Amino acid sequence: MKKILNIVAALAVVAGAAAAMAQSVDQEIADRIAPAGEICMKGDECAAAVAAAPAAAGGAARSGEAVYNASCATCHGTGAAGAPKLGDAGAWGPRIDKGMDTLYTHAINGFNAMPAKGLCMDCSEDEVKAAVDYMVEGSK
Repeated sequence: MKKILNIVAALAVVAGAAAAMAQSVDQEIADRIAPAGEICMKGDECAAAVAAAPAAAGGAARSGEAVYNASCATCHGTGAAGAPKLGDAGAWGPRIDKGMDTLYTHAINGFNAMPAKGLCMDCSEDEVKAAVDYMVEGSK
C-alpha cells in the first residue's frame, strides 16, 4: 500500500511539473510572437510623451566618420549587396557624377539594395549626409 501511495505521489509531482512546463512553453511562445512595439502616430495621445532621442551624447551631431564607422562600414567597407566600397573611386565615380543631391536622397530614402538611412534609424538626415560626404571624400 505504501508503494502505491509513493507511486501516486510521484505521478502527481510529475503531472504538476509537466503542467508548469506547458505553461512556461506557452508563455515563451506568446512572448516570441508578441508585437515588438507599438505605433504612435502624430496626433495620438501617446505621441506627446515621445521625446526625440539625442543624436549623440550631449545631443551633438555625430561626424560623418563616426556614422560611417557605426553604420555604413558594414556594407560600404566590404562591398556587401553591391555597395560601393569606401576608397573605390571606380565604383563611386558614376554615383558622384549623378550629383550630391541624388546621393543624399538615395542614402536617406534608400535605393536598390540599400535601406533607408542604411538602417541607422537614430541618424538625423544631416548625419546621413555627413556620412555620404565622408565616403565621397574618401573615394575620389
